[in-house]
Amino acid sequence: MTRDSPNEDDDHENLIHQNKDKSASFRIEELQPPIRRRFSKGHYLFAAIVTVISLVATIYLFFSSKICGTTSDRIKESQLRALYLLNKQRSSLFDLWNNTFGTSNNITAVRFDQIKASLLDQITLNRHIKDTLLSTENGTVSVPIVNGSEICRKIDPKSSKRRTIEWKPDPNKFLFAICLSGQMSNHLICLEKHMFFAAVLNRVLVIPGSKFDYQYNLVLDIEHINECIGRKTVISFENFMELKKNHARIDKFICYFSIPLPCYTDEDHLKQLKSLGISMGKVETAWKSEDIENPSPKTVKDVEEKFGTKEDVIAIGDVFFANVEKDWVLQPRGPIAHKCKILIEPSKLILLTAQRFIQTFLGSGFVALHFRRHGFLKFCNAKKPSCFYPIPQTADCIRQMIEKANTSVIYLSTDAAESETSLLQSMLVLNGKTIPLVKRPPRDSAEKWDSLLYRHGLDGDDQVEAMLDKTICAMASVFIGAPGSTFTEDILRLRKGWETASSCDEYLCHGEEPNFIAGDK
Repeated sequence: MTRDSPNEDDDHENLIHQNKDKSASFRIEELQPPIRRRFSKGHYLFAAIVTVISLVATIYLFFSSKICGTTSDRIKESQLRALYLLNKQRSSLFDLWNNTFGTSNNITAVRFDQIKASLLDQITLNRHIKDTLLSTENGTVSVPIVNGSEICRKIDPKSSKRRTIEWKPDPNKFLFAICLSGQMSNHLICLEKHMFFAAVLNRVLVIPGSKFDYQYNLVLDIEHINECIGRKTVISFENFMELKKNHARIDKFICYFSIPLPCYTDEDHLKQLKSLGISMGKVETAWKSEDIENPSPKTVKDVEEKFGTKEDVIAIGDVFFANVEKDWVLQPRGPIAHKCKILIEPSKLILLTAQRFIQTFLGSGFVALHFRRHGFLKFCNAKKPSCFYPIPQTADCIRQMIEKANTSVIYLSTDAAESETSLLQSMLVLNGKTIPLVKRPPRDSAEKWDSLLYRHGLDGDDQVEAMLDKTICAMASVFIGAPGSTFTEDILRLRKGWETASSCDEYLCHGEEPNFIAGDK
């Protein structure tokens, strides 16, 4: 069977839009903010009393069912009585859940989540005891828990005002981005910080080319940035060189960091720039003691003072580790004023391919897991406690999340060996059912979900594959990330920008909602 045919749908045709069921469209919709509820002291006391009584009663009934008689009939009668009362307890807990949360209208987000978690613990405990009583030689009868959508609510980024800066560059002033540390995820974070610098300095940002950096146009929609801002704010390296008639000059090359190396670069990288037809003056440092291991907090005023100049073309590098206006830069949707949900997002081909993969293999309501292993053991063991977990502990953490999210499938983004993922899969059993771990399969000419990448010669490209993984994870209902990974950080940036972030998002085995992190090296 051939992969393509004359009747192949157009490159920018979205297969999903024909489905009128919005729940399967995977479009990122506006969500209403969660209702905040008010709790009086009486509510708290009532909930606490019910919880304690229910717990004591449950334990008593469970053990009494084991010792109340010696004959099988008496044990069976006791178990049936225990099941009846457990059902009654479960019903009461749900009534408490619905009536208490349904009638109140104001409470802090932290306290709201604490109370929900407490009730969820009781409902989950009830289910575990019930499963134990119903267990047989052939397996266990499962009892459903609270709907995951009630626990794992979407986070509304509009609940707080966003601080922004207008990017209105002088069309004749340019900032050449230097991003050299780490892999593609690091470079994307560096690029986003460069955009902020360019906005502060009123310059057009020059996106590096593939001969000096990654080929960004393969994974990013660069024109999307200009469209969102409403003016020409970024330009590709190729267009920049064409504008300068292939004889560009960097008038001022300023290093943000001086330790361990100026600009976190070396002579080879500078020679690469010169070989591309770019001349430059002497490399300077903005601060003599700025160290990537301990970056000091900087402000917009610091940036203006150190990098503000009348020169036409300047270069600043590397700013990946820069700590400039952290709260401003890392807020959802970024620090720059624009009309879109997010400025830096995957290319249209990658977005469509991700949607088609989800439609083919996952469906709506899946959990995505970024499970980083390769090269992570040494990095994690340097932390206290370590963030590198044995497979059994990892499986236990994932099962807890699956219970909370109430999903039936996990998308696995990983560099782990097959031996590790196979063991992990074998241990992901909940209520007698295996929770499948789904990875992107090798290319198959019979499959159509990745045909767009294949036809454009992008299949097999490492950076495209990585961005596709991130995009699928960013579209998940719940995301479990790897602590300390910039790959995870980039996914969180997309989720917050696209408004797909969930209150159940967490770092693996950390049990907390992820925030943006400093990044690995």
